[in-house]
Amino acid sequence: MFIKIYNTLITILYPLVIKRYIKKRQENGKEDIKRFNERIGRPNMKRPDGKLVWLHGASVGESVSMLPLIQKILDTYPEAHVMVTTGTVTSADVMQKRLPERAFHQFIPIDNPIFTARFLKHWHPDVALWFESELWPAILSGIKRKNIPLILINGRISNKSFKRWQQFDFISKELLGCFTLCLGQSEEDAYRLRVLGAKNALCLGNLKYAGLPLPIDEEKRAEFLKQSADRRMWLASATHNDEEIRIAKIHKRLIEKFPGLLTVIAPRHPQRGEEIKNRINELGLQTALRSKNEKITAKTDIYIADTIGEMGLWYDVINIVFIGGSLIPHGGQNFMEPSRVRDAVIVGPHMHNFTDAMNRAKKADAIIQVADTEELHDVVVQLFENKELLDAKRSLAYNWASSESKVLDGIMDKVKEFI
Repeated sequence: MFIKIYNTLITILYPLVIKRYIKKRQENGKEDIKRFNERIGRPNMKRPDGKLVWLHGASVGESVSMLPLIQKILDTYPEAHVMVTTGTVTSADVMQKRLPERAFHQFIPIDNPIFTARFLKHWHPDVALWFESELWPAILSGIKRKNIPLILINGRISNKSFKRWQQFDFISKELLGCFTLCLGQSEEDAYRLRVLGAKNALCLGNLKYAGLPLPIDEEKRAEFLKQSADRRMWLASATHNDEEIRIAKIHKRLIEKFPGLLTVIAPRHPQRGEEIKNRINELGLQTALRSKNEKITAKTDIYIADTIGEMGLWYDVINIVFIGGSLIPHGGQNFMEPSRVRDAVIVGPHMHNFTDAMNRAKKADAIIQVADTEELHDVVVQLFENKELLDAKRSLAYNWASSESKVLDGIMDKVKEFI
């Protein structure tokens, strides 16, 4: 009943309200105007012949976590094609660069039953793999009506979401009832999915543990190393608003002990680069902005890596990494990627987006968690001063990440039952 009411209301409200909201998104650069037809279910390319496996993820994190499974599917089915859908411009850019042959990107249609019906009629995938927890009623119900197997991959239900959904369990039961199978990131997620109405939910592990190596442009790598001139470095990755200033203040203290130190900040949202630069400059520090091709000189304190698709470079050349979104109550960002390339990884106190992964990493002594900026400063000092400690933390992180990557085979075996 809920889905029917939702679809009716969305159809009525789209021309009256939602269309204006979409227009604002276009004006703010949050929609790709050249490809907007995809958002209304009118793609410009034909459906490839043969089997088509569709994977959907909301944004960059989810779409990147798909890559190992995409490659596995293509290797297992040489005649098949993979379609990846996302909803953000940034994720589209990342996918265009990283998708292998026989895989392509499309924008997910706006969740209007008219648009989603067009989309499904055109592509008619053989199976749909839905990543994490973005549940759109129009598209999910359309998939179910078409009798397309629908599998939730890496499903995650946070404490907050679980409590909220329990108050509206009549909605969650309808939405989760659209899925043929739900695979939770953890046993707790699988349990919550069952409580909320999933008919078939289990845990095979977290697919984010099985990520592929991030791409590295060797020419850019060589140029960065030339400019940084063997300086001592550390990286603050995927930072959010306010964290950059805290990192800059830590840098001011660190350079008293380690003259010539270079701090690299790679913000979670690269479009904030100019804003971050201006705020850090107010502290009397010298910055260089990568998006503007500003060179690193001997006087550069902080290098702001405000670009897309270059995290592999930073994780490769810098072996002490702090993961952002964790000094503030955001819940943290992916800390598995630097672990896989043998970095010593530090996180703040707020890592509730990765509770299961954190528990596993802590058990393996593969992660350093600090309580605040003061402790972050002290840990960076220890790692700079104690090479044996640094080497040990790097090895522990790498060994843990490598052992966790086996989850991919289990998930692939389950997906094969529906292809």
